[in-house]
Amino acid sequence: MAVSENISEKTIANAIRALSMDAVQAANSGHPGMPMGMADVATILFSEFLKFDPKAPKWADRDRFVLSAGHGSMLIYSLLHLTGYERPTLQDIKDFRQISSPCAGHPENFKLEGVEATTGPLGQGFAMAVGMAIAERHLNAQFDDDLVDHKTWVIAGDGCLMEAINHEAVGLAGHLGLGRLNVLWDDNGITIDGGTELSTSEDVPARYRASGWHVVSCDGHDFDDIRKALKEAEADPRPSLIACKTVIGYGAPTKQGTSATHGAPLGDEEIAGTRAALGWEHEPFVIPDDVRAAWLALGEKGASAHEAWNKRLEGHGDKAEFERRMSGALPDDGAMQDYLNGLAANPPKVATRKASEMALGAITAALPEMVGGSADLTGSNNTKTDSTKPLTKDDYSGRYIYYGIREFGMAAAMNGMALHGGIIPYGGTFMVFSDYCRGAMRLSAIQNVRTVYVMTHDSIGLGEDGPTHQPIEHLQSLRAMPNMHVFRPADAIETAECWAIALKRSDGPSTLALTRQNLPPLRDDVSENLCEKGAYSVKPAENDKRVVLIATGSEVSLAMDVAAQLEAKGVGADVVSMPCSELFDAQSDEYKSQLFGTDDILRVSIEAGTTFGWERYTGLNGLRFGIDCFGASGPIDDLFDYFGLTADKITPQILAKLG
Repeated sequence: MAVSENISEKTIANAIRALSMDAVQAANSGHPGMPMGMADVATILFSEFLKFDPKAPKWADRDRFVLSAGHGSMLIYSLLHLTGYERPTLQDIKDFRQISSPCAGHPENFKLEGVEATTGPLGQGFAMAVGMAIAERHLNAQFDDDLVDHKTWVIAGDGCLMEAINHEAVGLAGHLGLGRLNVLWDDNGITIDGGTELSTSEDVPARYRASGWHVVSCDGHDFDDIRKALKEAEADPRPSLIACKTVIGYGAPTKQGTSATHGAPLGDEEIAGTRAALGWEHEPFVIPDDVRAAWLALGEKGASAHEAWNKRLEGHGDKAEFERRMSGALPDDGAMQDYLNGLAANPPKVATRKASEMALGAITAALPEMVGGSADLTGSNNTKTDSTKPLTKDDYSGRYIYYGIREFGMAAAMNGMALHGGIIPYGGTFMVFSDYCRGAMRLSAIQNVRTVYVMTHDSIGLGEDGPTHQPIEHLQSLRAMPNMHVFRPADAIETAECWAIALKRSDGPSTLALTRQNLPPLRDDVSENLCEKGAYSVKPAENDKRVVLIATGSEVSLAMDVAAQLEAKGVGADVVSMPCSELFDAQSDEYKSQLFGTDDILRVSIEAGTTFGWERYTGLNGLRFGIDCFGASGPIDDLFDYFGLTADKITPQILAKLG
């Protein structure tokens, strides 16, 4: 089957090459080599295999296409423009890599319809695609083929396959048998430093086969061979790796096949030579009418499939529920308030990880879109509930994923599920292992997706496991991440409230920092979600107020003990719980002043982590109690005493400061 009856396939593909090299040259920045090398493969994919409708970019049953090799962003920008998406316009492409253009250096999902994921950090696009493929199979099992029946396609480069996250993603996809996932490997043998033989001698196809994948190869510049390989991949029930042997910078007369085309403009002379070699006799950014018409016709092919799907949706018994889930809207059934009322009636003394499990019991029963998991710490993270049976290759309807020891892969897959839509993913590990997740957590924040990270064992309070497992800098480093809400609740009621806030937040991720040790209840009033303000008064001063104690999580009860000792000495002390500094920072100046008092009030922070950053709330003249070194191995009570985090050790220092 020919791409076009009147124009050669090579000419169709050369439109991608021309736009890519012209845009990079105009920006004097970018990566022309990959788009030029993969243009032929992408042409066959978009014309004959990918199910999409440029007039309806959010069609729920479209195929997902992820450009994991995000540095080659001009490939997807060219494809979106040529197939008839509203944007990017030709002017957007001319303004590639400029602030005014949605054609950023690496694709950003929030700037252009048709960009399914923000990619660029190599390997993460691939791993997010695994999450999308999980979401497709899960929703298919929840609904049926009439509503959910699509594939996930990925273009990945050598770098994507070298990154450590690739091993995690490949293993997970193979284990779950994600046969709707097809990865096109741009097997060009080139990285920035030069030929791949400089850095690797790995047998990549053998690794994939060993992980349960189907592997096929093709000549990435032979259209019939590409077509044959993609058909074979589609037909195989396993996830597929299609090794496309390509020439990076294809068509560039002196630079093709070298790293010189990877990350720099070709230059005017080389571009002129490329035009001659390709037979592309057009000025920069000019797409001849017949080529443009051929591409637009290819973009219209999915309209009939979309129309047929719309008819199936209209007559489907689950239409309303399917649309609700895909929109991300939450049902208003009062389940969380009922749960909070029950807590208030009998406040428990439990670890906040246990309080989270209790809250999740109510949440997962009420929200079928919740899909949880843990990186081999289910019993410690308390992330599984009665409503979440395992999701396996034999039963995709399950709602709990055993990720194994794959923290980074888990976090990236969660991003993919959230981007796909119809699922609210949450996943657990120890707080200290947020370091393994961090790259994906950052992309959660950049992409504005609703993912919830359940990070337990949040301080030295985990005890004997010692400094390798005791978080010190982690809370503040995550708080420093833009668009990440970090919650550190102090009791069961705060934990439930923080979960409610995280779930209502549809435009960004949340992290719950939870204790191993039991904490006493602090509140029994649930008429208002006080955590929504980020910080609030737990106890007002009884004597004349001279101190405000600001604490989080397990240290709020410690602050209450300190306040009791201060009050016994005639010193009035407010206690403020600050479960989420990001939400507090968004409050009015009036509210902040009301909570913290006037400048003559001594402000004291207490948190079992680094004191770095707390001066923004205490001021330079305040006191900050925490831990500015690594932890130690020992029983919990001994550790808190050793690091000076007891009322008996804090109170005298406050009194001394007051004079």
